Amino acid sequence: MRRKRAETTINREIAKIPEKTMKYFSVIIAISVLIVVSAISTSAQSAPKFDSNRAWGHLQQVVAIGPRPAGSPAIEQTRKYIKDQLAALGLKAVEQAWDDETPLGRVHLVNLIVTIPGASKDRVAITGHYDTKLFREFPFVGASDGGSSTAFLIEFARVLKARRNRLTYDLIFLDGEEAVVEWRGKDNTYGSRHYVEAAKRDGSLKSLKAMILVDMIADRDLGIRRDSYSTPWLTDIIWNTAAGMKLSNYFLPAATTVEDDHLPFLAAGVPSVDIIDLDYDAWHTRRDTLDAVSARSMQVVGDVVLASLPRIEQHVSTPSNRQNP
Repeated sequence: MRRKRAETTINREIAKIPEKTMKYFSVIIAISVLIVVSAISTSAQSAPKFDSNRAWGHLQQVVAIGPRPAGSPAIEQTRKYIKDQLAALGLKAVEQAWDDETPLGRVHLVNLIVTIPGASKDRVAITGHYDTKLFREFPFVGASDGGSSTAFLIEFARVLKARRNRLTYDLIFLDGEEAVVEWRGKDNTYGSRHYVEAAKRDGSLKSLKAMILVDMIADRDLGIRRDSYSTPWLTDIIWNTAAGMKLSNYFLPAATTVEDDHLPFLAAGVPSVDIIDLDYDAWHTRRDTLDAVSARSMQVVGDVVLASLPRIEQHVSTPSNRQNP
């Protein structure tokens, strides 16, 4: 009974409010709702997204340069393209240059490093190689093997620059991943080995909390297996993220073992993961061209890696995980 009387009293009081005032309040409420909806919409639209069309454009430009083995004029041209594209984004690529001994003599190599500051100085590196394997028998342009990682990193730099980053990100274009002659001993991973040794010497390795390697990610029939060398928690985050996005037909549960640029980082104690599709029929053949790859595959990898970053940032920022990476 009390409740009914109270409601009646409220209704009477509302009825006393002038009609103009009621219309005014209605307009104010409507405007407020529009502002909130607009803010939510703007936030959703402004969230940076990986654009495979942009990445594909970069891939076309890189492949058009031709074979790009370490120490060649073509890889120097590739470096210029990378630096020019990053400069257009307002980012500066720092050259890490050195000469290294190979089975074919000394070769000049250059890693390119671009840093995107975050709220913390702790860093995550996203890496890939930009050289191609040297073949004298045929022109090897490496659309997926060397090209896709190059195009991916340029586009991912654009995305990270627009993102509000909890950690600092280093995008590292690694030179000399490919063997100059044959993959055995030290005839491979020249760039990653040099980067890690330099980081040990200058002490910067301490702030590197995780490394994500992308390699051969544009296979038209994309199928990425879990690398058994890679750090389990980091692999789990990325593969679980893919599963949550219903992309497990690309990020496969099956395991494989890959020797790649992540090994020097792992040996130095940096949690690392290799995202690579080695089930690629065109690997190290003249058929590794644009016809064998697709923008869709790069989109899948870009979406999954980007969506994984918040959980990676959370993991490496948790004090207990710092002691047990």
